[in-house]
Amino acid sequence: MNTKEKSPLTDLENADCLTGTMMGGIALKSPHFGQGKRRRLVFEDRDCHYHAISRVAGGDLLFGDVEKEAFRKLMRRLEKFCCVEVQNYVVMGNHFHILLRVPEREKVMARFSGGSVEEKEVKLLEHLRLLYSSAYLKQLKTELAVMREKNMDDLYVKTMTSYFDRFCSLERFMKELKERFSRWFNKRHGRRGTLWQERYRSILVEDGEALRVISAYLDLNPVRAGLVDDPKNYRWCGYAEALGGSKRARKALCRVLGIAMDSWTKGGEGTYRRLFLVEGIEAGEKVKASEKKQGRKYRRRGIDREKALAELREERSGLSMAELLRCRLRYLSEGVVLGSRDFVEGAFAERREWFGEKRKLGANELPIANRGLCVLRNLKRQIIE
Repeated sequence: MNTKEKSPLTDLENADCLTGTMMGGIALKSPHFGQGKRRRLVFEDRDCHYHAISRVAGGDLLFGDVEKEAFRKLMRRLEKFCCVEVQNYVVMGNHFHILLRVPEREKVMARFSGGSVEEKEVKLLEHLRLLYSSAYLKQLKTELAVMREKNMDDLYVKTMTSYFDRFCSLERFMKELKERFSRWFNKRHGRRGTLWQERYRSILVEDGEALRVISAYLDLNPVRAGLVDDPKNYRWCGYAEALGGSKRARKALCRVLGIAMDSWTKGGEGTYRRLFLVEGIEAGEKVKASEKKQGRKYRRRGIDREKALAELREERSGLSMAELLRCRLRYLSEGVVLGSRDFVEGAFAERREWFGEKRKLGANELPIANRGLCVLRNLKRQIIE
């Protein structure tokens, strides 16, 4: 009998594969998974933005071009499956940042409500095609049919709920993204053990000015690291993807800017570029001299000052260059909440039981000129560079 051998898949093709069948069944597999200890401000009754970051164990530069591209493929697939929206991202050699919008859960779940039990099941199985193979879905469909026939209502509801719980969830999206990439990475490199240093860190970000500051910070990461002199030259960030023609990336950055979703080619790209030119301009000689006088070496890289100023003047004549103060990374990744005073105080009030009785106010203002940004967690560190 003649058999046709399948050609082996490349590493990138493996990263893009759908989930197959599982030993021991699907619904019969224990749904329990590890639970983290870190408290996070997460709300399901409203649309929320989060800045999430995670680093590899040991800080080694493990990710090359193939790894970064595989990570992006997985991120995009899980974005659709988990019903969340990646507003911006950057994948570096040993860590990644994601700016994520998690929509109100009730609105998303309305897609799967209504109709008979069988109709709801069909809607779910159709959605699962985004992540799972035909063989997996066939097996799951068979198991669900057996449960209905044998009146195993509790197990049926539990199984359906286990999939619905993965929608509109920051924690489930991040957990699955890191786990799936870890398995792919270990298989590619013939290694075992943990890949990530710890659970991801995240902060709740207010829409508007805070969201724009965080987004620009993400795109400026490769510039700060000295990898490129302009974010447009770094392939694995949201801005470069948008310039490359990605409609998804363009719409996301337009949402960050608070403009119409189809405005990228009608001034949106220029508006966003001016944003990180201002945020990412390198320090002036006065700042460097001041640092040197204090016995500290100024290490923060930025976009070439002369080029940035020339481009800004060309785009907007008479631009006022106010004093540029920058937040340290720790405030943008560990501040718990970033936004206006009212936004931070509101989040503090909803989780008041997390904090000591002596604490009266939640918002700690950042001394950034003309910004009015506050954080919930005061790290008591120098934040101006």
